[in-house]
Amino acid sequence: MRKFLLSLLLLLASLHMSAQFRTDRLMDVGRSALYYEDYVLSIQYFNQVIMVKPYLYEPWFMRAVAKFYLDDYVGAEKDCSEAIRLNPYVPNLFELRGLCRIRQQKYDDAIADYDKTIEFNPYDKNLWFNRVLCKMEKKDYDAANADLDSMMGMWKTYAKAFTLKAEVCIQQKDTVAGAKYLDKSLEIDPYDGDAWAFRAMISLSQRKWKDADKQLSKAIHLKPSTAANYVNRALARYNINNLNGALADYDKAIEIDPHNFLAHYNRGQLRVQVGDDNRAIEDFDYIISLEPDNVMAIYNRAILLERTGDIYGAIRDYTKLIDQYPNFWAGLNNRARCYRKVGMTSKAELDEFRIFKAQMDKHYGRQQRWSRQKKNEVRKKSEIDFDKYNQLVVEDENTVQHEYSTAYRGRVQNRKIDVVFLPMFQLSFTPYDNAVKSYHAFDNEVEKFNFSEKPMRRIYVRCGTSQLTEQESSNVFAIIDTLSARIDASRNLQEDKGLILQRAVANSVVQNYADAISDLTAYIQTDSTSSLAYWQRAVCQARMNEYDASRGEDVRLKTVGAISDLDKAIQLSPDNAYLYFDRGNLYASNKDYAKAIADYGAAVKLDPKLAEAYYNRGIANINLGKTDVGIADLSKAGELGLYDAYSAIKRFSVKK
Repeated sequence: MRKFLLSLLLLLASLHMSAQFRTDRLMDVGRSALYYEDYVLSIQYFNQVIMVKPYLYEPWFMRAVAKFYLDDYVGAEKDCSEAIRLNPYVPNLFELRGLCRIRQQKYDDAIADYDKTIEFNPYDKNLWFNRVLCKMEKKDYDAANADLDSMMGMWKTYAKAFTLKAEVCIQQKDTVAGAKYLDKSLEIDPYDGDAWAFRAMISLSQRKWKDADKQLSKAIHLKPSTAANYVNRALARYNINNLNGALADYDKAIEIDPHNFLAHYNRGQLRVQVGDDNRAIEDFDYIISLEPDNVMAIYNRAILLERTGDIYGAIRDYTKLIDQYPNFWAGLNNRARCYRKVGMTSKAELDEFRIFKAQMDKHYGRQQRWSRQKKNEVRKKSEIDFDKYNQLVVEDENTVQHEYSTAYRGRVQNRKIDVVFLPMFQLSFTPYDNAVKSYHAFDNEVEKFNFSEKPMRRIYVRCGTSQLTEQESSNVFAIIDTLSARIDASRNLQEDKGLILQRAVANSVVQNYADAISDLTAYIQTDSTSSLAYWQRAVCQARMNEYDASRGEDVRLKTVGAISDLDKAIQLSPDNAYLYFDRGNLYASNKDYAKAIADYGAAVKLDPKLAEAYYNRGIANINLGKTDVGIADLSKAGELGLYDAYSAIKRFSVKK
């Protein structure tokens, strides 16, 4: 009995250790998938941990992070709440839940979360900053002011606090104090494009057009991709009679934001002023396509259509306005004039009789030219006043776009990378499409494996990974389970070794690189002449290295191991261009750009249509300061159909 109990205890202990190892592995793989932005897949891993150990707060939190990146703020908030119930002493839980609540405009709840987080970290200025923004969204300016006063006392050189203080002052109609705080913010940080844009809004409200022009020029220099800055500068330039500059700004705003209402509408008005009626009609056409019932745009187009000879088009637009506004006397008079031009006298007389009956003895239909008095006037976007049809439009209310301070922005690892190499080629279950119709990633060894082993899923060569849907990842997990059962039941793994390689590929598809490496190592032990196994093991190790490096681990020795695997693969399969490409990537990750360039060159020599090799060689050359040579390679990549190369060329040409 004692032996039995001891054996049982040992068995239970081993099962517990196995379960612990399993959940730790699942958590690690889930974090890796999260790092590589495969949020759906990471959620599946965290789901498995939660099913086994629902009392751990971390999988709930990590699943909340994945849901946050998928814009599922309701689900993320719910997971954060569960994590907080399990462990209410982790400040990150409250911070993330606060962000989720902000996205749902639940500002009171978000403030409560930030209150709790600030209890843990009272000197984290980003938490204070977000709490102030929440109070401003609630228009609780007194509470916001109290926080801002504390912030300015604790962080005397924190420019954003002074910017927010300025905004609160403006909201409380104290423009003078607002300008003073904003000037202080810009004194501390003269490179804040948003602060310059906000300062320009004050100048615009005070009709200080030249000051606004200068301030917006600085904002545009610092943030050249914000359409609103060009729209506002165009208004300032228009008021200092720089019409060409205003038109250029509207053109740029539309280039950045093709659907920008103000830019199209106001450019149309400026084109009328400079006599470019036909292109003005194009702008009003676009506005009406966006807002079919925009009466001011329809009225402007009607006048322009009549002027350019499209009388029936003008009649159509005037009729639409008159149907909506039966007492629109100017429209009736204009339509009557159009009717007479096309010989529809009886309809013209009906319109004229309606005007006469109303005893409206004024000069209708004479298109008023731009006068000095009207020139500096604008109308609000929602204002409908036909006497102001030829005025520029401004937003009903100037608002400042706030950006909350958070680590959960952009890529999960939040790395600042100036230059990004295209990822390694690897074995996968999905084909590769780099948008070049005439190019297909192909390798003889892979095709031989597909022909001889008849795998459950055909194996392809692809550059990088593909993100899976929930159904797709479930299918791959099912394949892994089936392969595992067949491997366990096999009596001769030497003959069934193909199953091991298939499972390795399946594990790498779902980013379980540790298990994939284990399988590939086992495969190499049964067949040391397989270049595919060395190749895939190098890729899996490189992917693990990137994730481990993001956590501060030294991965240099592991990278040497991956390079060694590719050396062996190249020795076994010297005509495989993808192996040289991948080894070039590993050299590039070590900043050994000279060796990387040599390998990319070898890949191009073997496969002259490998656009990715030209692209990465171009990036490597640019990193060595050989910008001209690098741009030539990028140009070749673009020529071969890798169109992302052109945006890189533009970027590096500007830097040069």
